[in-house]
Amino acid sequence: MTPGGPAPTLRPARADELEVLRQIEIAAGAVFRDVGMDPIADDTPPSVVALAGALDRGGLWVAADADRPVAYLMDDVVDGEAHLEQISVHPSHGRRGLGARMVEDLVGRALAGDRTSITLTTFVDVPWNAPYYVRLGFRALADEELGPGLRAIRRAEAARGLDRWPRVAMRRHQE
Repeated sequence: MTPGGPAPTLRPARADELEVLRQIEIAAGAVFRDVGMDPIADDTPPSVVALAGALDRGGLWVAADADRPVAYLMDDVVDGEAHLEQISVHPSHGRRGLGARMVEDLVGRALAGDRTSITLTTFVDVPWNAPYYVRLGFRALADEELGPGLRAIRRAEAARGLDRWPRVAMRRHQE
């Protein structure tokens, strides 16, 4: 997408794009070095098997520029709510509202599926994480607001060492 050019198209991912999505994740993760989170930048992207599982359940979406993915969003259902599992935008297409557009697309799909809330987990102090999601209408959840699925996600994140940096579960409720 060039400035002033056509906006990327949002669509379901295709099986032949999974390796491209892994490369987007690697490129998008590199910016964590800028905030001293090198282990996050070095983290292995989701496997092709994990991405294929999301694809099979209908939870893998891309923003495509000239039919080539430049961003992706992986979603699922956790505790009966839509759950934003991962969103990554290639830095060459960053800071243009594409992530927000993909989140709004998820909100629309969730509402169409009779789900009025979207949850996620993210880093508290990273500008393009929790502060960004607050601007998109999400709010931090207290521990007692977490359902069993979100609690399990948080435990798995802690086991992976992600709690080295403060993390939070968040929710956006839509009517």
